[in-house]
Amino acid sequence: MNKILIVEDDKNISNMICELLKLNNYESIVAFDSVQAIEKHDKSVDLILLDLMLPKGNGKNIIKKLKEINNCPVIVVSSISDVDMKVLLFDLGADDYITKPFQNKELLARMKLILKRNQKEKILQYKDLKIDTEKYIAICNEKELELTKNEFEILTLLILNSNQIVTKTVLFDNVWGTKDSADDNTLNVHISKLRNKLKSANPNEEYIETIWKIGYKLK
Repeated sequence: MNKILIVEDDKNISNMICELLKLNNYESIVAFDSVQAIEKHDKSVDLILLDLMLPKGNGKNIIKKLKEINNCPVIVVSSISDVDMKVLLFDLGADDYITKPFQNKELLARMKLILKRNQKEKILQYKDLKIDTEKYIAICNEKELELTKNEFEILTLLILNSNQIVTKTVLFDNVWGTKDSADDNTLNVHISKLRNKLKSANPNEEYIETIWKIGYKLK
């Protein structure tokens, strides 16, 4: 069952969407402002329905943060129909946009299409790296890597965000839960071991670049 995060401050609308999703075999959780959205979002969420006009900050300002926590699809649901706004939202990482008021059938159809498309992304690729996030298999240069769970999660985050820096904070939050569960030395050791395993599989390629005091990214 797919899990949907509904970010909507209007309780009547959020209740209506929750009931619609329940009738169509979706699990849902609700956030009523941007702070709750970030707090409630995690790796178990498969898709986000995001309103733009929210208390404690608008929706467009949290798209990037939500994607950093878990890079799942985001459908913006808003009464704003301005074309320039839509273009901006797509640039920020939104996957689709539906204008209020909407037809239930259209919302469900868009969700189904995006979820189906996203299923294909369970196999992640970068250069000669290939990761199966469901079977926990990582392959480099056609050789299967023997990775710990944390090493696998780190590599997955780097590939999911291959066009940007993955900060230490994002790594701590997603791999260990909080920074209190690990420290810089722990992260450095994991990165070092991961580099060594990648180097053994392909001595001719460098994969992970250190961004001093910030985090890491793929080369």
